[in-house]
Amino acid sequence: MMFKKGTKLYSIVNGKCPKCHEGKFFKYGVTFNPSKITTIHTHCSECNLKYMLEPSFFYGAMYINYGITVAISIAVFIITKLFIGLNLLESFLSVLGALIVLAPLNLRMARIIWINMFVGYDKDAATKKN
Repeated sequence: MMFKKGTKLYSIVNGKCPKCHEGKFFKYGVTFNPSKITTIHTHCSECNLKYMLEPSFFYGAMYINYGITVAISIAVFIITKLFIGLNLLESFLSVLGALIVLAPLNLRMARIIWINMFVGYDKDAATKKN
């Protein structure tokens, strides 16, 4: 199964620490409160991994967010234009609406994907506790 513990997808989908897959990565659940959307814990509560690996580490997540945004835009446009049959303006408005509604999820996904690109799973990390 793709979402079993020990895979990158498990950490990304469940919002767990990329190293031990036990501790929570984000402090808050999905929210539209701008000050809480991307707030993360400083360290993992289980393995003590420092999430901010270096100063300004998560600036790189902007590139991931851009890719997610482009993918959503293309998918929504194709669905609304070709399959639903909306006109061009309605399709673009649908894309805009989808991007606004999915913005909190996109920002969170970009951060967790970004850190998973640099930190690998260690099944013994929670017991070692740095």
